[in-house]
Amino acid sequence: MNLLRKPIIAGNWKMNKTISEAIELVNGLKRELCDEEEIEVVVCPPYTVLSEVGELLGECCIGLGAQDLFWESNGAYTGEISASMLKDAGCRYVIIGHSERRQYFGETNDRVAKKVRRALDEKLIPIVCVGERLEEREKGKTFEVVKDHLVNGLSLTKKEELHEVVIAYEPVWAIGTGKNATAAQAEEVHSFIRKLLGDLFDKSSAAKVRIQYGGSVKPENIAELMEQKDVDGALVGGASLTIESFSQIVKRAHIRVS
Repeated sequence: MNLLRKPIIAGNWKMNKTISEAIELVNGLKRELCDEEEIEVVVCPPYTVLSEVGELLGECCIGLGAQDLFWESNGAYTGEISASMLKDAGCRYVIIGHSERRQYFGETNDRVAKKVRRALDEKLIPIVCVGERLEEREKGKTFEVVKDHLVNGLSLTKKEELHEVVIAYEPVWAIGTGKNATAAQAEEVHSFIRKLLGDLFDKSSAAKVRIQYGGSVKPENIAELMEQKDVDGALVGGASLTIESFSQIVKRAHIRVS
């Protein structure tokens, strides 16, 4: 275990859960995980249930995150959500640059950079997603794509702020497909990310950054992933939607803190 980096497991609910369903899930997670101290646990529900979930979590150690935000503080931006609105709902974290935002909604590195800047200005912890598509991996462009996402997505981030940023490496070909990168493949990219951050900022700052793996994470593969030196947690999709699977992922992640 690297004492500089507390493991972080975040659940991205995506476009799932009504208010009643969210209440049931969160109450179950509180029963299972609310005394968790060694792993940082986060849930990221859709906007419509953030306030309800935030109230339910209360003083519980489980943190609340959102799935996106807009870079302006307020104004005529129909359909968008500001950082201050997220904080008002109880959020401490926000996912930025998820591959589905890039694929379906035209998210660019420039927008990611502005969103990260706004999150940091508002004292939200950004979970910044990077990762390659299948065709990019098959063409040997994994590191090129990840570098592009990082260099440009963190272009407005200052060295002294870097430790507040969480990076999530999510190979797009493994998201929701049932496929996942092997632990060795994940470590290879995570190690590259940490070295690149050291080159962009400095090695001391890079050593403090937590790097999650995201892509078909489940109870059966989390322990092997967490054994890797540069894997500091997971951004969990489908397996975060049930009490049993998400709580088991958190509990089996203790390989790094035991």
